[in-house]
Amino acid sequence: MVLYADMAGERLDAFLARCAEGLSRSAAQKLIEEGLVLRNGRPAKKNDKLNVGDAIEYTLPEPKEVDIVATEMPLEIIYEDEDLLVINKPKGLVVHPAAGHQDDTLVNGLLHALGDNLSGINGELRPGIVHRIDKDTSGLLAVAKNDHAHAMLASQLADHSMARTYEAIVCGSFREDSGTVDAPIGRHPSDRKKMTVTERNSKRAVTHWEVVARYRGYTHIRCRLETGRTHQIRVHMAHIGHPILGDLVYGRKKPELGQTSQVLHAGVLCFAHPRDGRPVMVFAPLPDYFQQVLQKLVKL
Repeated sequence: MVLYADMAGERLDAFLARCAEGLSRSAAQKLIEEGLVLRNGRPAKKNDKLNVGDAIEYTLPEPKEVDIVATEMPLEIIYEDEDLLVINKPKGLVVHPAAGHQDDTLVNGLLHALGDNLSGINGELRPGIVHRIDKDTSGLLAVAKNDHAHAMLASQLADHSMARTYEAIVCGSFREDSGTVDAPIGRHPSDRKKMTVTERNSKRAVTHWEVVARYRGYTHIRCRLETGRTHQIRVHMAHIGHPILGDLVYGRKKPELGQTSQVLHAGVLCFAHPRDGRPVMVFAPLPDYFQQVLQKLVKL
């Protein structure tokens, strides 16, 4: 397909995300990196600055066959329409297949429930999954049913217009009622499975938090993500000295109150509908495990 640049000085990847239907900026960058975008007949670079009238030709690759087993499992669907659905994922459920989890993930369940009615953008191994949450984090996850919905939702993630709010129980007490952690996150230098606050090979990460309730030794907080880095809330809370209760990776190394994984729940998801732009706000109440922990705490 051929498009013609209509603005001087615009980056190529930004132009494609704006003008090519169904392409997010990250998807456009991937096409460019794979040599599937030509500028005036020559291979292009993602940061090329365009001139008015430049001919931009791009080719979409054929989606690859995804070898994933469809597995029947209960799925709590909070919202659904012809373009997308929002799942309330339980704690302990892995989102997509990986080593040790080939047929018991959310993707396996989605394939059984929806079959081919899932996006396959970029031929990825996570059909329909627009964003992810950790295995032991519960809560809301958006799933796209077609490539257009996938691209539009992904672009909202990229420009931070998709609002995601989490609730957590953290160790210790806050003096303030609210605050912001603005600290870059990158891979841990010695443990590649972990993330850390670092200036090296990192990306900006911003978490806004507020106190919901104070307890003896613990605090119930609500966090709003401005960015969406891997393990962001867990890393940021540990960084400011308030690790999430039960987080044995970033927090205290021994279980407390019977919790061996983080008490963290994605409770609110807000976005513009990919078809008509109308606002969609979805809520998931605190799950039983979270409420049971609250019942054990002594309120101040």
